[in-house]
Amino acid sequence: MKYAMIGTWRMAQDGVVAALPSLAQGGIAGDAVEQAIMTIEDYPYFKSVGYGGLPNEHGIVEMDSAFMNGDNFQLGAVGGVRNIANPIKLSRLLSQQRVNNVLVGAGAEEFADEHLLPRKGMLSARAKKRWDKKVDQVKQGGRLTPYDGHDTVGMLALDRSGSMAVGTSTSGLFMKHAGRVGDSPLAGNGFYVDSQVGGAAATGLGEDMMKRPLCFEIVQAMERGANVQTAVDQTVYPFIEKLGQRNGQVGEFSYVAMDNQGNYAIATNVEFSFAVGNEYLKPTVYVAIPGELGKVEIKPATQAWLDAYLARVQAEVK
Repeated sequence: MKYAMIGTWRMAQDGVVAALPSLAQGGIAGDAVEQAIMTIEDYPYFKSVGYGGLPNEHGIVEMDSAFMNGDNFQLGAVGGVRNIANPIKLSRLLSQQRVNNVLVGAGAEEFADEHLLPRKGMLSARAKKRWDKKVDQVKQGGRLTPYDGHDTVGMLALDRSGSMAVGTSTSGLFMKHAGRVGDSPLAGNGFYVDSQVGGAAATGLGEDMMKRPLCFEIVQAMERGANVQTAVDQTVYPFIEKLGQRNGQVGEFSYVAMDNQGNYAIATNVEFSFAVGNEYLKPTVYVAIPGELGKVEIKPATQAWLDAYLARVQAEVK
């Protein structure tokens, strides 16, 4: 049986590199998703996930996460959690419970403590500097917008036994209102997976992406017989167009999807990077550049692009 992983943004490559070997050796999809996302949560330079994530308006890192098992549809999710070292670990643990699968804030943190999950101060010195700088800009008359910073890591895995899993993790919008939760922990909106069909994960402006459960609809389209690219295209782009017509504005929408044979596809209305790895392909970063609605050019990231990315994320915050 084939094995494969796909994740959102360049940061997903670190996770795929860490977890793909376990799938090659017969490991299970759920373990691979958890390992991959924990790798990303632990890396301090990815400013929108885990340690070093983007703080809210009060300078506090509040995180959302979810995990779903495609074999039995068990899912777990958390919203607005603080000082949890690895929200994906907590989400997966919740997915294994019969009830209380979705917890927020203090309740989620209490559950983590009861199960001895590691605690960690998630506000890094870099993130604090970034927050201080933004506070100063606002005091001087600047404006906050939903695009001051946000990105979710969404990760799909297929193992040799045919099982699939999906996970998400994010610190959400930079300078968001305390308690704000986006689409990432919402089943159907931020993620969905069915091992007999396939799965999808989302990243973008949660307030717009939660307006319709497109991840679920992508999987439904595959179940009805569409190939993965057709399923993504026919689900995502018509809604983006409809939302623009009815709402007058559309935020960022980006999706990765994979069927139960390891075939993958993406849809996006912004420049978007993603990482893929399987039994034939070492972990590779691709860049998708949208043209007219529904038309996307996808190319492997050049070394120059990768070098520029690393320099940018590791640059000193002044």
